[in-house]
Amino acid sequence: MTAGTPGHGDLLDRVRQLAGLIKASAAEGERARRLPEPLVEALHDAGLYRLLLPRSLDGAELDPATFARVLEEVSRADASTAWCLCQAAGCTMISGYVAHDVAREIFGDRRAILAWGPSPDARAVPIDGGYRVSGTWTFASGCHQATWLGGQCVLHEPDGTPRRRRDGSPETRWMLFPAVRATLLDTWSVIGLRATGSDSFTVSDLVVPREHSAARDDPAERRHGGPLYCFSTTSLYASGFAGVALGNARSALDAFVALAQAKTPRGLREPLRESAVVQSELARTEARLGGARALLLGSLEEVWRGVVRTGTLGLAERVRIRMAATHAITEATAAVDFAYRTAGATAIFDENAFERRFRDAHTLAQQLQGRQTHFETVGRVLLGLEPDTTTFL
Repeated sequence: MTAGTPGHGDLLDRVRQLAGLIKASAAEGERARRLPEPLVEALHDAGLYRLLLPRSLDGAELDPATFARVLEEVSRADASTAWCLCQAAGCTMISGYVAHDVAREIFGDRRAILAWGPSPDARAVPIDGGYRVSGTWTFASGCHQATWLGGQCVLHEPDGTPRRRRDGSPETRWMLFPAVRATLLDTWSVIGLRATGSDSFTVSDLVVPREHSAARDDPAERRHGGPLYCFSTTSLYASGFAGVALGNARSALDAFVALAQAKTPRGLREPLRESAVVQSELARTEARLGGARALLLGSLEEVWRGVVRTGTLGLAERVRIRMAATHAITEATAAVDFAYRTAGATAIFDENAFERRFRDAHTLAQQLQGRQTHFETVGRVLLGLEPDTTTFL
């Protein structure tokens, strides 16, 4: 660990110290549809934008379970803030696939943030020394604070023909370029996770040097030997966003327990806490949420030990992470639903803790990481069949 780089236990303490500021910034973030700058600066000071960055670049290089725990703690204060940190951390994984001097160029600044997103049309045409890139990328969380942007492109020949791999699939590479070279598009008008500022950006005929491109998650191009960089970016996103969901649910349940001590629903004689139905449902919800959390963290810890020992991450391990992460998101959403529903009319007022937690939970669950079809992929592998897709493993 270099000077100024926080240790693993240190990061959780820093999050707890920032919890008040994170909570206080949530309403402004919702209105502006991006994180407020004073909060972003405080997150930089705490090293929270460098969770998965190599130690050689002044990053924390967290193991996946600790990564999920840190984001869970942030999400207890605000899910949008945790989402932005998770997205930025996943983007820093590209540092393991480019030359060290290029990674230093991108992430050397203390305030460095790389943002990216999927694209329906991005293409890159090889030219002398690099690529000519055009396209639009969406869901670029944190793009308003980003110093660099990037995204996946399909490689095309000069005549417009897509390049193909041996298996017939399109050949792709990830392109990285300074944020000032792109045009941001105001597209993020949504019901939840509003403060993530997940707008779109576009470039046209932008020249990207070859060294600023990489085949992300391709072992043949991996340049960093640490065990963390054996994990796919997809597996780390799954782990981190599951932590975000769990922290959001924890906050909603804590708020409900506090409410139940005093609220007596209209037409009833006793407070919520005296209801046998509420008592039973709360206990079942706590058991389900706690079980999902234990499965996620236990799976990540066991898989991590295996990767440290063997230096590889196989299909079985990737499937296990996907199963545990999707299950955690599913159970966290159900827990928020319980808290929101059982809180009654109190939950609909935005000055209370439930309304934003409910919107954030369901926005998170609608994203790729929360897809219920992931269970089909997992089930196929458990039954000895080939997965229907490996894209999200």
